[in-house]
Amino acid sequence: MQIGIVGGTGAAGKSLALRLSSLGHDVALGSRSLERALETSAELSVHDGLVGAINGVANLEAADCEIVFIATPWDGAESTARSLAKELSGKIVISMVNALVKVGPEMQPLLLSRGSVAQSLQSVLPESYVVSTLHHVPAKELGEIGRRVESDILVCSDHLEPKKRVMELVDSIPGLVSLDAGSLANSAAIEAMTAVLINLNIRYKTRSALRITGLPRN
Repeated sequence: MQIGIVGGTGAAGKSLALRLSSLGHDVALGSRSLERALETSAELSVHDGLVGAINGVANLEAADCEIVFIATPWDGAESTARSLAKELSGKIVISMVNALVKVGPEMQPLLLSRGSVAQSLQSVLPESYVVSTLHHVPAKELGEIGRRVESDILVCSDHLEPKKRVMELVDSIPGLVSLDAGSLANSAAIEAMTAVLINLNIRYKTRSALRITGLPRN
């Protein structure tokens, strides 16, 4: 399918574009600056192992895809989504954004008025199906398309069928296992947990990921 990434020229967006392209999806890599989007897509397209195309576009065009990721910085996510509400109407909108701030040597989560970035997006996109996921995957590993990314992935949404579709997409990434973590209200805890993982990575000089025990495995 064709998948859009709004704000896709940052580290997370670029790694996601590479991984999705390696799975055969065409990616519309969006940015506020079309020039930057074109430069980034040209940079990514030279990688070996890509199957689908990565096309640099304006955010408006990225929002016109069937499934759209929001990969902007947290403080611009709501305003960006609001400006694209018409284009995103009826679409599955995936939030992978974490509201974090550096305090001294560590990262800390911010408590938003609506609980989470994902809930804020749903509030300004009432006609869209917001799904929250991929918060805990290290960007570097996600972009290394020749290797598996070993992690459980928590998925939240108030919309059952869109959540199932996103879980299928997550499960198609080698090494990832999607887990239904309930309604969008639970995304607040999941987004905040990202700060804990980042601090562990800094302290232990590694790249940690989640694995939930006690669940049945195939």
